[in-house]
Amino acid sequence: MLKHPRTGQPFDSPVPPGSGWPGDPASPDTVQAADAEQVARLADQVESIDELDALISVCRACPRLVSWREQVAVAKRKSFAGQPYWGRPVPGWGAPKPKIVVVGLAPAANGANRTGRMFTGDRSGDQLYAALYRAGLVNQPTSVDAADGLSTKKIRIVAPVRCAPPGNSPTTTERNTCAPWIDAEWRLIAPHVRVLVALGGFAWQIALRMAADQLPKPKPKFGHGAVAELSPTLRLLGCYHPSQQNMFTGRLTPAMLDDVFGQAAQLAGLSG
Repeated sequence: MLKHPRTGQPFDSPVPPGSGWPGDPASPDTVQAADAEQVARLADQVESIDELDALISVCRACPRLVSWREQVAVAKRKSFAGQPYWGRPVPGWGAPKPKIVVVGLAPAANGANRTGRMFTGDRSGDQLYAALYRAGLVNQPTSVDAADGLSTKKIRIVAPVRCAPPGNSPTTTERNTCAPWIDAEWRLIAPHVRVLVALGGFAWQIALRMAADQLPKPKPKFGHGAVAELSPTLRLLGCYHPSQQNMFTGRLTPAMLDDVFGQAAQLAGLSG
């Protein structure tokens, strides 16, 4: 066992459900989906965000992803060798009734797969949460671990794939297997959402699919700063992904992030 870097509590790596990890939504008795059929059935029946988060966090439906996320949790990056890794699927994070939903891609192997929270513990998250803080959407500019006090009543961050994939590239089958989870999440939060922010072109396509019953024609095209009106009460904003490469090359800058999230807050009625 290794000690959590903030709480000091010892954990196995990967972390067993219900063992006391900060923010763990599951218990030892939470049902573990074993295949795509079971994912679809459980997602269709879920009635609350808390229940959904718990089910997602113990899913074992994709053998390749299960093997990889747990392998990383055992081998670890050298700089985190003394820490336990979450090593499980990462549920959505944020408000259960959000005004703004940020759509990402998949957990990073040594980021959210380590910390157990979306965009937490990697450089993409550093950029994202700093921008969210500047826009008044979260309570602090940093997101280091699941016990660092980060909170929000305004946004939720979701992803179409919940396990860290090898090479940051899930297969089409893995994406399809995971899809019912984000569909269930959207079903539960959609009545409250006024703005979707898609981090990259693939996330844009996911966001359009999530809101398919409101999809305008012609199909809106992704671009940084692009705005699509999906209904009189729902808009979709495009934003380049805050990856290390995009930030390093200047394709995306902090000012560009601020423009998107400032506009999102304004459209959602959260600014001022």
